[in-house]
Amino acid sequence: MRVLILGNGAREHAITWKFSQSRRIAGLFVAPGNAGTNSIATNLPHVNPCDPQEVLDACQGFRINHVFIGGEDPLAAGVSDALIEAGIPCIGPRRKTAQLETSKAFSKAFMERNGIPTAQANAFTYFPAFERVVRERDHRLVLKKSGLAAGKGVLESDDTDEMLAYGKSVLETDTLVVEDHLVGYEVSVFAITDGITHQLLPCCTDYKKAGDGGTGPNTGGMGSICPVPWLENTAWEQIQNEIVEPTFTALRAEGLSFVGVLYFGIMVTANGPFVLEYNVRFGDPEAQVLLPLIRADFGDLCEAMTKQRLSEFSIEVSPKSSVGVVVAAKGYPGVYDTGIPVTGLPTDDSALVFHAATTERDGVTLTGSGRCFTVVGRGKELLDAMNTAYAAVGSVRFDGAWFRSDIGGRIFGN
Repeated sequence: MRVLILGNGAREHAITWKFSQSRRIAGLFVAPGNAGTNSIATNLPHVNPCDPQEVLDACQGFRINHVFIGGEDPLAAGVSDALIEAGIPCIGPRRKTAQLETSKAFSKAFMERNGIPTAQANAFTYFPAFERVVRERDHRLVLKKSGLAAGKGVLESDDTDEMLAYGKSVLETDTLVVEDHLVGYEVSVFAITDGITHQLLPCCTDYKKAGDGGTGPNTGGMGSICPVPWLENTAWEQIQNEIVEPTFTALRAEGLSFVGVLYFGIMVTANGPFVLEYNVRFGDPEAQVLLPLIRADFGDLCEAMTKQRLSEFSIEVSPKSSVGVVVAAKGYPGVYDTGIPVTGLPTDDSALVFHAATTERDGVTLTGSGRCFTVVGRGKELLDAMNTAYAAVGSVRFDGAWFRSDIGGRIFGN
Protein backbone atom coordinates (compact mmCIF):
# COMPACT_ATOMS: atom_id res chain seq x y z
CA MET A 1 0.00 0.00 0.00
CA ARG A 2 1.12 3.52 -0.83
CA VAL A 3 -0.90 5.77 1.46
CA LEU A 4 -1.53 9.51 1.55
CA ILE A 5 -2.92 11.14 4.72
CA LEU A 6 -4.47 14.58 4.28
CA GLY A 7 -3.93 17.11 7.05
CA ASN A 8 -1.29 18.55 9.37
CA GLY A 9 -2.79 18.24 12.85
CA ALA A 10 -2.07 15.98 15.80
CA ARG A 11 -4.87 13.69 14.60
CA GLU A 12 -3.13 13.25 11.24
CA HIS A 13 0.19 12.66 13.02
CA ALA A 14 -1.49 9.89 15.05
CA ILE A 15 -3.01 8.37 11.89
CA THR A 16 0.38 8.51 10.17
CA TRP A 17 2.06 6.93 13.19
CA LYS A 18 -0.49 4.12 13.15
CA PHE A 19 0.03 3.49 9.42
CA SER A 20 3.81 3.52 9.92
CA GLN A 21 3.48 0.40 12.08
CA SER A 22 1.66 -1.53 9.35
CA ARG A 23 3.45 -4.35 7.54
CA ARG A 24 1.52 -3.34 4.39
CA ILE A 25 3.08 0.07 3.82
CA ALA A 26 5.33 0.52 0.79
CA GLY A 27 5.07 4.31 0.79
CA LEU A 28 3.67 6.78 3.34
CA PHE A 29 2.93 10.42 2.49
CA VAL A 30 1.26 13.32 4.31
CA ALA A 31 -0.07 16.53 2.76
CA PRO A 32 0.95 18.97 3.99
CA GLY A 33 2.16 17.20 7.16
CA ASN A 34 4.08 18.65 10.09
CA ALA A 35 7.45 18.33 11.82
CA GLY A 36 6.25 15.18 13.59
CA THR A 37 5.01 13.34 10.50
CA ASN A 38 8.21 14.27 8.69
CA SER A 39 10.17 11.83 10.84
CA ILE A 40 8.02 8.80 9.88
CA ALA A 41 6.67 9.68 6.42
CA THR A 42 7.29 11.91 3.41
CA ASN A 43 5.64 15.30 3.78
CA LEU A 44 4.17 16.97 0.71
CA PRO A 45 4.09 20.55 2.03
CA HIS A 46 3.13 22.12 -1.29
CA VAL A 47 -0.01 19.99 -1.78
CA ASN A 48 -3.19 21.73 -0.68
CA PRO A 49 -5.31 19.01 0.98
CA CYS A 50 -8.48 20.94 0.12
CA ASP A 51 -7.73 21.15 -3.61
CA PRO A 52 -9.11 18.02 -5.34
CA GLN A 53 -6.89 18.41 -8.41
CA GLU A 54 -3.70 18.85 -6.39
CA VAL A 55 -4.55 15.74 -4.38
CA LEU A 56 -5.22 13.76 -7.57
CA ASP A 57 -1.95 14.98 -9.08
CA ALA A 58 -0.07 13.90 -5.94
CA CYS A 59 -1.68 10.46 -6.13
CA GLN A 60 -0.55 10.09 -9.73
CA GLY A 61 2.93 11.48 -9.14
CA PHE A 62 3.71 9.31 -6.11
CA ARG A 63 1.73 6.24 -7.21
CA ILE A 64 -0.58 6.51 -4.20
CA ASN A 65 -3.34 3.88 -4.05
CA HIS A 66 -5.05 4.71 -0.73
CA VAL A 67 -6.00 8.11 0.74
CA PHE A 68 -7.03 8.75 4.34
CA ILE A 69 -8.76 12.12 4.75
CA GLY A 70 -8.03 13.30 8.27
CA GLY A 71 -10.13 16.41 8.76
CA GLU A 72 -13.40 17.96 7.75
CA ASP A 73 -12.18 20.73 5.43
CA PRO A 74 -11.10 18.45 2.53
CA LEU A 75 -14.43 16.60 2.85
CA ALA A 76 -16.33 19.89 2.60
CA ALA A 77 -14.22 20.77 -0.46
CA GLY A 78 -15.24 17.57 -2.28
CA VAL A 79 -11.84 15.87 -2.24
CA SER A 80 -13.43 12.49 -1.49
CA ASP A 81 -15.80 12.92 -4.46
CA ALA A 82 -12.84 13.49 -6.79
CA LEU A 83 -10.95 10.48 -5.45
CA ILE A 84 -13.97 8.17 -5.70
CA GLU A 85 -14.65 9.27 -9.27
CA ALA A 86 -10.98 8.65 -10.12
CA GLY A 87 -11.19 5.13 -8.69
CA ILE A 88 -8.76 5.79 -5.83
CA PRO A 89 -9.83 4.11 -2.55
CA CYS A 90 -10.26 6.66 0.20
CA ILE A 91 -11.45 6.93 3.79
CA GLY A 92 -14.01 9.72 3.97
CA PRO A 93 -17.51 10.47 2.63
CA ARG A 94 -18.66 12.46 -0.34
CA ARG A 95 -19.51 16.12 0.20
CA LYS A 96 -23.25 15.35 0.31
CA THR A 97 -22.86 12.99 3.26
CA ALA A 98 -20.26 15.25 4.89
CA GLN A 99 -23.10 17.70 5.53
CA LEU A 100 -23.78 15.60 8.62
CA GLU A 101 -20.81 17.53 9.99
CA THR A 102 -20.46 20.60 7.81
CA SER A 103 -24.06 21.73 8.37
CA LYS A 104 -25.54 21.46 11.86
CA ALA A 105 -28.91 22.42 10.38
CA PHE A 106 -28.67 19.46 7.98
CA SER A 107 -27.61 17.00 10.68
CA LYS A 108 -30.26 18.20 13.13
CA ALA A 109 -32.96 17.73 10.49
CA PHE A 110 -31.55 14.24 9.74
CA MET A 111 -31.79 13.29 13.42
CA GLU A 112 -35.30 14.63 13.84
CA ARG A 113 -36.84 12.97 10.79
CA ASN A 114 -35.21 9.63 11.71
CA GLY A 115 -36.11 9.65 15.38
CA ILE A 116 -32.53 9.90 16.68
CA PRO A 117 -32.57 11.20 20.29
CA THR A 118 -31.32 14.78 20.28
CA ALA A 119 -32.00 18.08 22.02
CA GLN A 120 -35.01 20.08 20.83
CA ALA A 121 -33.77 22.71 18.43
CA ASN A 122 -34.64 25.38 15.88
CA ALA A 123 -32.63 26.79 12.98
CA PHE A 124 -32.67 30.53 12.29
CA THR A 125 -31.66 32.69 9.36
CA TYR A 126 -33.57 35.81 10.48
CA PHE A 127 -32.48 37.76 13.57
CA PRO A 128 -35.91 39.00 14.80
CA ALA A 129 -37.24 35.44 15.01
CA PHE A 130 -34.16 34.35 16.94
CA GLU A 131 -34.39 37.37 19.23
CA ARG A 132 -37.99 36.56 20.09
CA VAL A 133 -37.06 33.01 21.14
CA VAL A 134 -34.18 34.24 23.30
CA ARG A 135 -36.27 36.85 25.08
CA GLU A 136 -39.15 34.44 25.71
CA ARG A 137 -37.04 31.50 26.90
CA ASP A 138 -37.29 30.09 30.43
CA HIS A 139 -34.14 27.92 30.38
CA ARG A 140 -30.48 27.84 29.33
CA LEU A 141 -29.78 27.57 25.61
CA VAL A 142 -26.97 26.32 23.38
CA LEU A 143 -26.22 28.36 20.25
CA LYS A 144 -24.34 26.73 17.38
CA LYS A 145 -22.94 28.08 14.15
CA SER A 146 -24.32 25.71 11.50
CA GLY A 147 -21.15 25.56 9.42
CA LEU A 148 -17.63 24.47 10.31
CA ALA A 149 -16.04 26.33 13.20
CA ALA A 150 -13.08 24.16 14.30
CA GLY A 151 -14.92 23.07 17.45
CA LYS A 152 -15.35 26.62 18.70
CA GLY A 153 -18.67 27.69 17.14
CA VAL A 154 -20.75 26.96 20.24
CA LEU A 155 -22.07 29.19 23.02
CA GLU A 156 -23.79 27.87 26.13
CA SER A 157 -25.47 30.71 28.00
CA ASP A 158 -28.42 32.06 29.91
CA ASP A 159 -27.31 35.68 29.44
CA THR A 160 -29.70 37.42 27.03
CA ASP A 161 -27.29 40.10 25.85
CA GLU A 162 -24.48 37.59 25.30
CA MET A 163 -26.71 35.29 23.25
CA LEU A 164 -28.14 38.11 21.14
CA ALA A 165 -24.67 39.44 20.34
CA TYR A 166 -23.36 35.98 19.43
CA GLY A 167 -26.43 35.13 17.36
CA LYS A 168 -26.31 38.41 15.46
CA SER A 169 -22.65 37.79 14.61
CA VAL A 170 -23.31 34.24 13.34
CA LEU A 171 -26.35 35.25 11.30
CA GLU A 172 -24.28 37.70 9.29
CA THR A 173 -22.72 34.74 7.44
CA ASP A 174 -24.40 31.50 8.48
CA THR A 175 -27.47 29.73 9.81
CA LEU A 176 -27.83 29.62 13.60
CA VAL A 177 -29.00 26.48 15.40
CA VAL A 178 -30.49 26.98 18.88
CA GLU A 179 -30.88 23.96 21.16
CA ASP A 180 -32.13 23.24 24.64
CA HIS A 181 -29.27 22.83 27.10
CA LEU A 182 -28.73 19.22 28.20
CA VAL A 183 -27.21 18.28 31.56
CA GLY A 184 -25.00 15.22 31.96
CA TYR A 185 -21.62 14.03 30.79
CA GLU A 186 -20.26 13.76 27.25
CA VAL A 187 -18.77 10.77 25.48
CA SER A 188 -17.31 10.44 22.00
CA VAL A 189 -18.37 7.29 20.15
CA PHE A 190 -16.61 6.21 16.95
CA ALA A 191 -17.84 3.71 14.39
CA ILE A 192 -15.87 2.64 11.34
CA THR A 193 -17.86 1.66 8.28
CA ASP A 194 -17.27 0.16 4.86
CA GLY A 195 -20.55 1.51 3.54
CA ILE A 196 -22.36 -1.77 4.24
CA THR A 197 -21.54 -2.74 7.80
CA HIS A 198 -19.92 -1.04 10.76
CA GLN A 199 -17.95 -1.75 13.92
CA LEU A 200 -17.75 0.30 17.12
CA LEU A 201 -14.48 1.34 18.73
CA PRO A 202 -13.95 2.09 22.45
CA CYS A 203 -15.54 5.27 23.80
CA CYS A 204 -13.55 8.41 24.52
CA THR A 205 -14.20 11.62 26.43
CA ASP A 206 -13.11 14.99 25.03
CA TYR A 207 -12.41 17.81 27.51
CA LYS A 208 -13.68 20.76 25.50
CA LYS A 209 -13.44 23.71 27.88
CA ALA A 210 -10.23 25.69 28.24
CA GLY A 211 -10.06 25.70 32.03
CA ASP A 212 -9.75 23.11 34.76
CA GLY A 213 -13.06 21.86 36.05
CA GLY A 214 -14.74 22.40 32.69
CA THR A 215 -14.62 26.21 32.92
CA GLY A 216 -13.88 28.88 30.34
CA PRO A 217 -14.60 29.01 26.62
CA ASN A 218 -15.02 26.07 24.26
CA THR A 219 -11.93 24.87 22.43
CA GLY A 220 -11.20 22.25 19.82
CA GLY A 221 -10.38 19.92 22.72
CA MET A 222 -7.83 20.19 25.54
CA GLY A 223 -7.45 16.48 26.17
CA SER A 224 -9.08 13.10 25.95
CA ILE A 225 -9.22 9.67 27.57
CA CYS A 226 -10.01 6.19 26.29
CA PRO A 227 -11.92 4.19 27.39
CA VAL A 228 -14.43 6.00 29.64
CA PRO A 229 -14.67 4.11 32.97
CA TRP A 230 -17.76 5.95 34.19
CA LEU A 231 -19.90 5.09 31.16
CA GLU A 232 -22.52 2.73 32.56
CA ASN A 233 -23.38 -0.50 30.74
CA THR A 234 -27.03 0.56 30.49
CA ALA A 235 -26.09 3.84 28.79
CA TRP A 236 -23.72 2.03 26.41
CA GLU A 237 -26.49 -0.37 25.39
CA GLN A 238 -28.85 2.57 24.82
CA ILE A 239 -26.25 4.32 22.69
CA GLN A 240 -25.88 1.26 20.49
CA ASN A 241 -29.57 0.41 20.21
CA GLU A 242 -31.19 3.86 20.15
CA ILE A 243 -28.52 5.95 18.40
CA VAL A 244 -25.86 4.01 16.49
CA GLU A 245 -27.99 1.34 14.84
CA PRO A 246 -30.86 3.72 13.89
CA THR A 247 -28.32 6.18 12.45
CA PHE A 248 -26.76 3.61 10.13
CA THR A 249 -30.20 2.36 9.12
CA ALA A 250 -31.17 5.93 8.23
CA LEU A 251 -27.92 6.51 6.31
CA ARG A 252 -28.63 3.48 4.13
CA ALA A 253 -32.27 4.49 3.62
CA GLU A 254 -31.28 8.02 2.54
CA GLY A 255 -28.41 6.98 0.29
CA LEU A 256 -25.77 8.50 2.59
CA SER A 257 -23.70 5.41 3.39
CA PHE A 258 -19.94 5.87 3.08
CA VAL A 259 -16.51 4.41 3.73
CA GLY A 260 -14.94 6.04 6.74
CA VAL A 261 -15.43 7.04 10.36
CA LEU A 262 -18.65 8.29 11.93
CA TYR A 263 -18.37 10.16 15.23
CA PHE A 264 -21.27 10.53 17.61
CA GLY A 265 -20.91 13.34 20.14
CA ILE A 266 -23.25 12.19 22.89
CA MET A 267 -24.55 13.69 26.12
CA VAL A 268 -25.54 11.04 28.65
CA THR A 269 -28.34 12.51 30.78
CA ALA A 270 -30.65 11.24 33.51
CA ASN A 271 -33.19 10.67 30.70
CA GLY A 272 -30.80 8.67 28.53
CA PRO A 273 -28.22 9.52 25.84
CA PHE A 274 -28.78 12.27 23.26
CA VAL A 275 -26.76 13.11 20.13
CA LEU A 276 -25.12 16.52 20.25
CA GLU A 277 -23.47 16.28 16.84
CA TYR A 278 -22.09 14.02 14.15
CA ASN A 279 -18.62 14.21 12.65
CA VAL A 280 -17.56 12.16 9.63
CA ARG A 281 -13.94 11.57 10.63
CA PHE A 282 -11.87 10.82 13.72
CA GLY A 283 -11.96 13.45 16.43
CA ASP A 284 -9.03 15.50 17.62
CA PRO A 285 -7.80 14.89 20.36
CA GLU A 286 -9.71 11.59 20.57
CA ALA A 287 -7.77 9.96 17.71
CA GLN A 288 -4.54 10.48 19.63
CA VAL A 289 -5.74 8.33 22.56
CA LEU A 290 -7.85 5.85 20.60
CA LEU A 291 -5.47 4.79 17.82
CA PRO A 292 -2.65 3.68 20.18
CA LEU A 293 -5.09 1.16 21.72
CA ILE A 294 -6.01 -0.50 18.41
CA ARG A 295 -3.84 -3.59 17.94
CA ALA A 296 -5.00 -4.45 14.43
CA ASP A 297 -2.76 -3.72 11.46
CA PHE A 298 -4.07 -0.35 10.29
CA GLY A 299 -3.27 -1.03 6.65
CA ASP A 300 -5.28 -4.25 6.75
CA LEU A 301 -8.14 -2.49 8.53
CA CYS A 302 -8.36 0.34 6.00
CA GLU A 303 -8.18 -2.08 3.08
CA ALA A 304 -11.05 -4.08 4.61
CA MET A 305 -13.05 -0.85 4.77
CA THR A 306 -12.39 0.20 1.18
CA LYS A 307 -13.10 -3.33 -0.14
CA GLN A 308 -16.36 -3.73 1.84
CA ARG A 309 -14.91 -6.61 3.87
CA LEU A 310 -15.21 -5.09 7.33
CA SER A 311 -17.61 -7.83 8.44
CA GLU A 312 -14.75 -10.31 8.00
CA PHE A 313 -12.26 -8.23 10.00
CA SER A 314 -11.63 -8.69 13.72
CA ILE A 315 -10.41 -5.56 15.54
CA GLU A 316 -8.39 -6.36 18.65
CA VAL A 317 -8.23 -3.54 21.21
CA SER A 318 -5.72 -3.19 24.04
CA PRO A 319 -7.16 -3.49 27.58
CA LYS A 320 -5.02 -0.54 28.66
CA SER A 321 -6.15 3.06 29.25
CA SER A 322 -4.91 6.07 27.35
CA VAL A 323 -4.80 9.75 28.38
CA GLY A 324 -3.93 12.64 26.07
CA VAL A 325 -3.08 16.14 27.30
CA VAL A 326 -3.06 19.01 24.79
CA VAL A 327 -0.36 21.65 25.13
CA ALA A 328 -1.66 24.96 23.77
CA ALA A 329 -0.26 28.34 22.83
CA LYS A 330 -0.78 31.41 24.99
CA GLY A 331 -4.05 33.11 24.06
CA TYR A 332 -5.77 30.01 22.65
CA PRO A 333 -8.72 29.65 21.90
CA GLY A 334 -8.54 33.38 21.21
CA VAL A 335 -5.70 35.20 19.47
CA TYR A 336 -2.34 33.44 19.68
CA ASP A 337 1.10 33.62 18.08
CA THR A 338 2.66 30.95 15.88
CA GLY A 339 6.25 30.28 14.91
CA ILE A 340 7.34 29.98 18.56
CA PRO A 341 10.52 27.92 18.99
CA VAL A 342 10.05 24.69 20.93
CA THR A 343 12.96 24.14 23.31
CA GLY A 344 12.03 20.76 24.69
CA LEU A 345 10.10 17.58 23.92
CA PRO A 346 10.03 14.29 25.88
CA THR A 347 13.06 12.19 24.98
CA ASP A 348 12.03 8.76 26.28
CA ASP A 349 9.45 6.33 24.93
CA SER A 350 7.13 6.33 27.96
CA ALA A 351 4.76 8.80 26.28
CA LEU A 352 3.74 9.58 22.71
CA VAL A 353 3.93 13.16 21.43
CA PHE A 354 1.78 14.10 18.46
CA HIS A 355 2.48 17.42 16.69
CA ALA A 356 -0.13 19.83 15.33
CA ALA A 357 0.87 22.06 12.40
CA THR A 358 4.46 22.33 13.60
CA THR A 359 7.24 23.19 11.17
CA GLU A 360 11.00 22.89 11.35
CA ARG A 361 13.61 25.48 10.46
CA ASP A 362 17.36 25.03 10.93
CA GLY A 363 16.74 22.06 13.17
CA VAL A 364 14.34 23.94 15.45
CA THR A 365 10.68 22.95 15.79
CA LEU A 366 8.25 25.88 15.57
CA THR A 367 4.62 25.99 16.65
CA GLY A 368 1.99 26.51 13.97
CA SER A 369 -1.41 26.41 15.67
CA GLY A 370 -3.30 27.10 18.89
CA ARG A 371 -3.24 23.49 20.03
CA CYS A 372 0.40 22.61 19.46
CA PHE A 373 0.98 19.09 20.82
CA THR A 374 -0.89 16.16 22.34
CA VAL A 375 1.08 14.17 24.90
CA VAL A 376 -0.33 10.66 25.36
CA GLY A 377 0.31 8.30 28.24
CA ARG A 378 -0.80 4.68 28.39
CA GLY A 379 -1.18 2.46 31.41
CA LYS A 380 -2.90 -0.56 32.92
CA GLU A 381 -5.44 1.74 34.60
CA LEU A 382 -6.62 5.30 33.96
CA LEU A 383 -4.52 6.66 36.84
CA ASP A 384 -1.38 5.01 35.44
CA ALA A 385 -2.01 6.60 32.05
CA MET A 386 -2.64 10.00 33.65
CA ASN A 387 0.60 9.81 35.61
CA THR A 388 2.56 8.88 32.49
CA ALA A 389 1.05 11.70 30.44
CA TYR A 390 1.58 14.37 33.08
CA ALA A 391 5.12 13.19 33.83
CA ALA A 392 5.96 13.89 30.19
CA VAL A 393 3.87 16.97 29.43
CA GLY A 394 6.14 19.31 31.38
CA SER A 395 8.97 18.45 29.00
CA VAL A 396 7.14 20.20 26.15
CA ARG A 397 8.56 23.69 26.49
CA PHE A 398 7.91 26.85 24.48
CA ASP A 399 7.07 30.40 25.48
CA GLY A 400 3.50 30.63 26.76
CA ALA A 401 2.79 26.88 26.72
CA TRP A 402 -0.12 25.81 28.91
CA PHE A 403 -2.39 22.82 29.50
CA ARG A 404 -5.25 21.65 31.67
CA SER A 405 -4.14 19.84 34.82
CA ASP A 406 -7.24 17.65 35.24
CA ILE A 407 -7.47 15.54 32.09
CA GLY A 408 -8.69 12.14 33.20
CA GLY A 409 -10.84 13.44 36.02
CA ARG A 410 -14.59 12.88 35.90
CA ILE A 411 -16.03 16.28 35.07
CA PHE A 412 -19.62 16.90 34.15
CA GLY A 413 -20.17 19.53 31.46
CA ASN A 414 -16.49 19.29 30.50
